[in-house]
Amino acid sequence: MAKNIVYKILKSHLMEGKLEPGTEIAIRIDQTLTQDATGTMAYLQFEAMGVPKVKTELSVSYVDHNTLQDGFENADDHRYLQTVAAKHGIFYSRAGNGICHQVHLERFGKPGKTLLGSDSHTPTGGGIGMIAIGAGGLDVAVAMGGGPFYLTCPKVVKVNLSGKLKPWVSAKDVILTILRMLTTKGNVGTVVEYGGDGVKTLSVPERATITNMGAELGVTTSVFPSDEITRTFLKAQRREGDWAALAADADATYEKVIELDLASVEPLMAKPHSPDNIGTATELAGTKVDQVMVGSCTNSSYRDLMIVASMLKGRRINPDTSFGVAPGSRQVLEMIAKNGALADIVSAGARILESTCGFCIGSGQAPRTDAVSIRTSNRNFEARSGTKSAKVYLASPESAAAAALTGVITDPRTLDMPYPEISLPAEFWIEDSMILPPSKEPQAVTIYRGPNIGAPPAAEPLPETIKGVVAIKVGDKVTTDHIMPAGSRLKYRSNIPKYAEFVFEGLDASFSKNALENKKAGVHNVVIAGASYGQGSSREHAAICPMYLGVRAVIAKSFERIHAANLINFGILPLTFANEADYDAIGANDRVEISGIMDALRKGEELALSDKTNGKNAALKYSLSTRQRDILLAGGMLNYTKMNAK
Repeated sequence: MAKNIVYKILKSHLMEGKLEPGTEIAIRIDQTLTQDATGTMAYLQFEAMGVPKVKTELSVSYVDHNTLQDGFENADDHRYLQTVAAKHGIFYSRAGNGICHQVHLERFGKPGKTLLGSDSHTPTGGGIGMIAIGAGGLDVAVAMGGGPFYLTCPKVVKVNLSGKLKPWVSAKDVILTILRMLTTKGNVGTVVEYGGDGVKTLSVPERATITNMGAELGVTTSVFPSDEITRTFLKAQRREGDWAALAADADATYEKVIELDLASVEPLMAKPHSPDNIGTATELAGTKVDQVMVGSCTNSSYRDLMIVASMLKGRRINPDTSFGVAPGSRQVLEMIAKNGALADIVSAGARILESTCGFCIGSGQAPRTDAVSIRTSNRNFEARSGTKSAKVYLASPESAAAAALTGVITDPRTLDMPYPEISLPAEFWIEDSMILPPSKEPQAVTIYRGPNIGAPPAAEPLPETIKGVVAIKVGDKVTTDHIMPAGSRLKYRSNIPKYAEFVFEGLDASFSKNALENKKAGVHNVVIAGASYGQGSSREHAAICPMYLGVRAVIAKSFERIHAANLINFGILPLTFANEADYDAIGANDRVEISGIMDALRKGEELALSDKTNGKNAALKYSLSTRQRDILLAGGMLNYTKMNAK
């Protein structure tokens, strides 16, 4: 039977289930990656499983998020990560070596392999022909221990690319075009596969930009074929032996096919405060710009920074615009330093930042009050930049550099300069001394544990009846940044009692205190939410910390995939309204009750919420596999794993 690329890889890794869309399957994971914001908890959970050495082909621990040493916490956690990696068979990429997705693409990604990462932008690996999926740290820990990764067998949507991008139009504009078509909602359980003659006009870094920001669609992942372009990239990384051809069969079938002529794409921007709020650079032209930031895992490759350097060479940025550049990896930084491009960027007036996530996660470079900030990153959620009143626009490196030069949003096609044609080098600069291999004598390694590190909190089995209060009611598109703020708060990621103090901080500063008081009084906390609850980061702390505060159920119009899985992993019941209109009838602080939970889950029957404050009832649904029901009944994944290991 003819197969698309997605099903070819899934079939070769299938451990449980059948490749039937909508059903649960389990796949073998070849590689894992973690980053320091999520990795500390992932490795604490891995240790709790008692597995002495990872069982994957490759596992890498990256330090790229919290590199600012603001207090002892980050430095302590990095030392923990280094020692736990050395002891348990994990490679360790030191702070300064680069952003996990950029480095993994350069040094480890392999076509046809599966990659599970504790970061929502792990699908970057799809640019090199991997099935690369973001997940919570606990799922990654289980995979490192040799367990399968469970997911809903996806529907596959093909984006058929034709033609070629015109000058001043880039891969960022391609994914913004697709976001304008598909939006950030309604794509759960889907994988986007790219094909068509237009694919061969895109380099691997350009493909990776598209798959990286495909995460904003809410899809499971995105993937490109592995072809001669892929082979050339791997050869330039001295990894030609890792190449394998990968293409869909000629008569492969898809859920649907979207046709996109690359020549029709124009410079676009995502306007505040959502990646699918798309406008053209022409429409937005003239808007005053206060800050421009180039970097992040989306657009910080050699190609991206060479474009920027070429545009800035011999010119100066606008005096009223702050401009920062963060290379995606040490490889990129070294190469532009050697060829003079870095000097061109510095001479133009740019600030050179660390090769880290930095400004993308709100860790530094917060804009001024009410600022307009143009960024090449992938998310522009309200307050994510560190300044609640700032207006963040997402753009290509070309459009970002144009804004830095002119001080206003500018369609780069209107600039009086030739378009810089950038070719990838025949060989990249390669020096891997900042990637530390695991110890050859793991028994001699002592794991460092600073005072900020605690054990993963234990979850309790679901009660037969949830009897409590609506601790908070939120609207549509509430992100994991809203639930669990990043930026300077991330340094408490391994200290759950402390980090839990900031749950829903930006929406209700009293939530944590009130929820903890409810828990101590034996009152269950319930969250009521709108559509697409849990967008954004894979950080499982958005489930762990609410669990710690006594949240037992989240009732939403709809959930995003990773967050729903994280809620289940930590024993929080994710429910949806059978009738979305019931959302309006339930108020914050209402007394509510959900009874017969254990029996209903065992039988697969629907539940109902009884609002004791207004006397109304609401029918509730859930989408849970038998395994997920068992996890909830056990009180979370760790309890479930331990029970099944006996």
